[in-house]
Amino acid sequence: MAPMLRLYNTLTRQKAAFAPIDPSHVRMYACGPTVYDAAHIGNARPIIVFDLLFRLLRHLYGAAHVTYARNVTDVDDKINARAAERGITIRDLTDGTLAAFHDDIRALGVLMPEDVNVAGERPRFVEPRATDHIAEMIAIIEGLVAAGHAYVADGHVLFDVPSMPDYGGLSKRPLDEMEAGARVEVAPYKRSPLDFVLWKPSKPGEPSWPSPCGLPAPGRPGWHIECSAMSWKHLGKTFDIHAGGIDLIFPHHENEVAQSRCCFSTDVMANVWLHNGFLQVEGEKMSKSLGNFITIRDVLKDWPGEVARLAMLKTHYRQPIDWTVRGLEEAARTLERWYVIVGDSAASPVIPDGLLEPLTDDLNTASALAELHRLDDPAGLKAGANLMGLLTQTKSARDQGSIRAAGLDVLEVEALIEVRRAARAAKDWAASDRVRDALLAMGVTVKDGKDGTVWSVTP
Repeated sequence: MAPMLRLYNTLTRQKAAFAPIDPSHVRMYACGPTVYDAAHIGNARPIIVFDLLFRLLRHLYGAAHVTYARNVTDVDDKINARAAERGITIRDLTDGTLAAFHDDIRALGVLMPEDVNVAGERPRFVEPRATDHIAEMIAIIEGLVAAGHAYVADGHVLFDVPSMPDYGGLSKRPLDEMEAGARVEVAPYKRSPLDFVLWKPSKPGEPSWPSPCGLPAPGRPGWHIECSAMSWKHLGKTFDIHAGGIDLIFPHHENEVAQSRCCFSTDVMANVWLHNGFLQVEGEKMSKSLGNFITIRDVLKDWPGEVARLAMLKTHYRQPIDWTVRGLEEAARTLERWYVIVGDSAASPVIPDGLLEPLTDDLNTASALAELHRLDDPAGLKAGANLMGLLTQTKSARDQGSIRAAGLDVLEVEALIEVRRAARAAKDWAASDRVRDALLAMGVTVKDGKDGTVWSVTP
């Protein structure tokens, strides 16, 4: 029997056994990208972490019994500004940025809808776009107004925060503290400084739709309403898990909870809330002003995506992570050693218990990776690593990919290897060393063992 899954819930500030609302249909939502620019390496962290959780849930409950929704924000002030700056349409910007994002995360070993969905069956993985869910947003907004939780003012529709007595339950922020922080430049049409926008008028050149609540001018949604609408459409009024970065707890996730609960009269929006920790680069906060702003694409220019994925998973998801070159180098060496062990072996159909135990303990990836280090059974190692999205190739396929990427001539390399073998057989160590050095200069590492000499592209 598989170990019981335990998750740390931001809502309760406790780790507890996970109990799905319906074990035959586990439902999970994660906040995805805002597609206005290339995603940075910090954006990759929740994508990788919650991809791992999706894989684990599929293993525990069955692939056909888990639905994952990861949204795309394609209407936003930053998107409008960037499209205007580039002189292109907003749709052209968001389509192009999303396509590049998909290429980047595929390289990181992240599952995509086409990898898991089965023709003729209910979708197991959906990637909803905000602009495709305007009707659902309007329905929620009008429901909130009708229930007395929102109001129309100066062409806007705003959520009435004081109408929800337990607002702040997710972030655990005192109401007076939130009010004090919100009193900077409060819009005159707000009843309370904490009230937030559900719908607003569009400016010339911005995307617009017919407004709710009888407002005559076209407008567009505020930020938070989109996730309430998309999770409702694809997962229902309440669902099992909502995930995202720690920076989203307040105000984004807090406001999602308020909208969904007050519209649908439910006690919760999601039963379990997961949040990953911040990322810094070489000990410093990542920022363009410090010159250490790194996109996923920047990393992939220098490192295989699998190396980046392993480097990300070495730190527990709730802890801050320091993204370093040293960490990437260590990950590259680890993968090289594991590929030598597994070779071209097939994965075992059984995941080692020693790996499942830490993974089911709130995704304790550090302990899970330590268990992989202890495994010397090729089939078990490959099975456990595959569950984590690692060692998904055979060693031969990986080597061939590395060879092509490095632009090497395989016949030339093999010829030099043969020259080195002959030199070693003749005990001409100087000649052997010269060939080894020539191979190293080409980016090829050689290792001599009892079964002969093997070579690989230097990570």
